[in-house]
Amino acid sequence: MTRFFVPSAAVGFSLLCWQALATETVAQQATPKLVAACPAQTAAQACDLTVHHWLFSKDTQGAGQLPTANASWELVRLPHTPKREPLVVNDQWQGTMWYKTRLQLPANQEGQQLWLQFGGAMNVADVYVDGLHLRQHLGGYLPFSVDLTPYLRQQAKRPEKVEVLVRLDNRDHALTGLKPLRQLDFNPYGGLYRPVTLALRPALHISSEQLSDTVAGGSVAVSYPHISKKSATVAVATELQSAAAATAAARLKQQILHNGKLISQTLAQLSLQAGKKQTLQQQLLINSPKLWSPQHPALYQLVTELWQGEQLLERQQRNIGLRTIAFDTQHQLLLNGQKTFLRGVNRHQEFPHLGYAVGPLADERDAIRIKAAGFDYVRLSHYPQSKAFMDAADRLGLLLLDAIPGWQYQSMDPAFADLMAQNCRDLIRRSRNHPSILAFECSLNETAMAPALIKRLHQTVKQEAPWAYSAGWMPGFDLYLQARQHRLQHYTPPTQPYIVSEYGDWEYYAQDAGFAQHQWQGLKAEARTSRQLLSAGETRLLQQASNLQEAHNDNLRTPAFADGYWVMFDYNRGYADDLEASGLMSIYRQPKYSYYLFQSQRPASEQSAHYTSGPMVFIASDWSGEGVVAGQSAQVRVFSNADQVALYLNGKLIDTRAATRQAGEHSMSDRIAKPPFEFSLPAFVPGRLEAKALINGKVVAAHQVHTPGPAAAIQIEVDNTGPAPAAFDEVFVKAQLIDSKGNPVRSSGVTLTFHSADLDIVNPEPVVTERGVGVVLVKTGAAGLKGRLTVSAAGLPAASIQF
Repeated sequence: MTRFFVPSAAVGFSLLCWQALATETVAQQATPKLVAACPAQTAAQACDLTVHHWLFSKDTQGAGQLPTANASWELVRLPHTPKREPLVVNDQWQGTMWYKTRLQLPANQEGQQLWLQFGGAMNVADVYVDGLHLRQHLGGYLPFSVDLTPYLRQQAKRPEKVEVLVRLDNRDHALTGLKPLRQLDFNPYGGLYRPVTLALRPALHISSEQLSDTVAGGSVAVSYPHISKKSATVAVATELQSAAAATAAARLKQQILHNGKLISQTLAQLSLQAGKKQTLQQQLLINSPKLWSPQHPALYQLVTELWQGEQLLERQQRNIGLRTIAFDTQHQLLLNGQKTFLRGVNRHQEFPHLGYAVGPLADERDAIRIKAAGFDYVRLSHYPQSKAFMDAADRLGLLLLDAIPGWQYQSMDPAFADLMAQNCRDLIRRSRNHPSILAFECSLNETAMAPALIKRLHQTVKQEAPWAYSAGWMPGFDLYLQARQHRLQHYTPPTQPYIVSEYGDWEYYAQDAGFAQHQWQGLKAEARTSRQLLSAGETRLLQQASNLQEAHNDNLRTPAFADGYWVMFDYNRGYADDLEASGLMSIYRQPKYSYYLFQSQRPASEQSAHYTSGPMVFIASDWSGEGVVAGQSAQVRVFSNADQVALYLNGKLIDTRAATRQAGEHSMSDRIAKPPFEFSLPAFVPGRLEAKALINGKVVAAHQVHTPGPAAAIQIEVDNTGPAPAAFDEVFVKAQLIDSKGNPVRSSGVTLTFHSADLDIVNPEPVVTERGVGVVLVKTGAAGLKGRLTVSAAGLPAASIQF
């Protein structure tokens, strides 16, 4: 939803309400005064201010008492994490911390409402205003709001300014849905890591989805009673609330636009009594609608306006998409009436060193990486992820399985079940209008939930969004989720729509699954697993790709309508002292060979200007001679979505061939969309290996690799995924080792030193190359990515770049 910003002069930045303009500078003050205010001229209108700047202090006493007068404070900007962690997080910081800011209040208007809205605060939040405790919120993944209005009404004289203190505690908690950190398969990190906004609402206003106690209520909820190729009906339910002293008359206007053109609109007159609320149901008709799908994610804009006389009280804008999700008698997915299989992946939202504390562009780039890898579906495991990621999924065409926090844990305290139901309710209200939502996983993953809890969670989905599907790993939900390692141990043909929720990692890591495992008995256990760091070498990266190919191919033998590989990016775990390395990309978002295996599964005909797509070919080799025994043939694997691949060595054609499928019970290629192209060369000969992809006899893509010489130089470049680096952004910058001819050198373990007097390099430790690449994460400032960066390594000339 579009937010409208307002000025905050005390910290020197301008955010203008009703205009999509924002500039910001931060005054350098020893003790800055942090004040945010809506301007007087808009005090009768709805306005949201993002409160960027806060003072931060760790609670060294750990007692949770209000900070003392001599407490040490640091000026920080959200999103914020209490500690920049090392690459391997084996001692994540846990404790209590304080955030503080001062809010300048707008001029008092009759019935005016003020809400403080938190996007995410890990893990237990206590909010104080002028020293008075107003609210505690349990759980760090979902948004919540604090209504400041009752506090202000109690004051004999309305204050011009208030001080807001937020105490956060990211230590283990029995009720919030997570195991203790030392037993947890991921890291929850800490801090105010998502936006905080001050919401000003006039007396007559659209209610808050977080504060409303109406079932399925709060704000604006969109549903679609009818969708066909000829027409679509859009139903909009808007909950209005009045804090006026008398009955108020108003008009509620809904408009649907496409690319700025008005498509449909409707207007309703209303009269709302003082202190009451009312939900208005309105419908709009769209003729010849453009339907949303992973291949064509058409979006419309729904504009909701609340008018009183000639005054616009409130305006909200959100993207919507028209699509139908249903299942046939065989439990196969019918997306817009078309049978569809969803190839997908699981995602953890962790970034190196910063944990969850990144801005919207960083999350958007992750969505682009996933789409470019050939996926149309993402399981948001095992907790709600950012609105920015979901907004990007809407635009890119990624269907999402949206989950409440939960993994292998539950408490028998009745308050735990209450909180899980509330989490489900809050999750749905946050996400319900996104066309990317496939279903709501209001379920505790891999947890033996009681039937009463399953029933309650399923019913909560149906109460809050009657049109939506529930999903869970136990019976009692609409969609059945089962990991492949569980299926191989105890499989019963499903009698409902079925998703392979996870595959490709645990069954190989535990060495207890995989039809072709007998072929790999000569390998050491760690060489057979899918958990391979980018630095593991060509042989092991190819083994990871073999595991994933076999597992995905096996999934296609089941009645599943979707599968999700575990996992997209390498990540940290609370219980382990190493990275979980089954990712298709490293934690620094560098691709492994398996990334291209999945990219080759997308049809060459699917193309988009928003991500890498269309015909592709990739040689899964560094052509360095690794793994080739003298006197024996050299095997080369190529991934492509083309009809044929021609392979050349030093300009000479070796062979042109189509991918071959093998039949049989243990086949790894009888179901997969595009098996790899396998080539056998008489021997390893150094030089240039080139693959050309052909469709209808024409070359549509090409890829080259060169036998590298010794490292001779360093080449610096910025990750070019998605949006260009912007102000207050997080950007990956990589340094590539190259030989004297400019060819990439794939050496791992080389220490690189990154230095800049201008840039905020997040990495707290030396950078070591993986496959010849060292990566740093850079936080940009108000001017964006500006400054000079130098990279050096022993025995190599230093390289510099001016951004």
